[in-house]
Amino acid sequence: MTGFKKINVTILTGFLGAGKTTLLKRILTERHGERIAIIENEFGQKSVDAELLFAHREEQVLELNNGCICCKVRGDLVRMLTNLHERREKGEIAFDRVIIETTGLADPAPVAQTFFVEEDVVEHYVLDAIVTVVDGVHAQVQLSEHHEALEQVAFADRLLISKADLLDPCVTEALVQRLRGVNARAPIALVNFGETDIHNLLDVSGFSLQTVLGVDPNFLTDTAHQHDDEIGSFVFASRQPFHPEKVTSFFQDMIQTHGADLMRYKGVLSFSGFESRVVLQGVHMIMRSDLGAPWNGPDRESNLVFIGRRLPEPEIRQRLEECLA
Repeated sequence: MTGFKKINVTILTGFLGAGKTTLLKRILTERHGERIAIIENEFGQKSVDAELLFAHREEQVLELNNGCICCKVRGDLVRMLTNLHERREKGEIAFDRVIIETTGLADPAPVAQTFFVEEDVVEHYVLDAIVTVVDGVHAQVQLSEHHEALEQVAFADRLLISKADLLDPCVTEALVQRLRGVNARAPIALVNFGETDIHNLLDVSGFSLQTVLGVDPNFLTDTAHQHDDEIGSFVFASRQPFHPEKVTSFFQDMIQTHGADLMRYKGVLSFSGFESRVVLQGVHMIMRSDLGAPWNGPDRESNLVFIGRRLPEPEIRQRLEECLA
């Protein structure tokens, strides 16, 4: 086809709670004149990120939930990319690039592999770069305990250390040295609340198959990936609003009791007496909440996603029920 140009794809990865969605929001804000197709992957059954990011935007957003994009729903990714291209060719939708945000438990290698071994994908798409967000506060522990965190760093073309404002310079330098020990070729930058130079992340032609084969000679053939069976997720949903003081007290107790195993928790909540959404984000012992967009009408539903190790789901559900107004 004369003048045919493949569509650039960026894989945005990083461990649970590193700040991937915050960075994606920053990209969409700064590149607001560009049409971007977003593929969101969640380990759990439901994604709250789409509501947080795209409620009032026109991006094409597709969700891959209840499975990890690197293994369980990888076939769905291939079908989704193929369908996106077919609809684009028919003029049904328009987009200039694709950004894939993986779940925090994803190994990026099998996702990248898709762009070299799946014929329909290879024909129409090109992998531009793997961008990995590293949680500056929790990275040292994550890199020691979770092989996915190491893989995300090893295969990165760009590394971003998030939560830089919470780190002492000596802590930051120690983390930089460890990251360089895993991946010496990827540029490293500090980022706080998604603030970074977006031009260094997109259209960088950063992914090199030859370099990756040097790191992993079995890259094109090895599709095996296993997750820790002790890590699970669940969603708490309710159309009844929360009592603000009760749910705040619940999370204080939850963090003290289960903080070490509470790998990620986030949600959009309806509070009694509040006309706006309450957006909650947490990783282990660090939690923050902010007011989000106003609710549209009386139809309000709270959704809370928990991801962690050996979490007592029945107990958590019962206590959340007790927090409803």
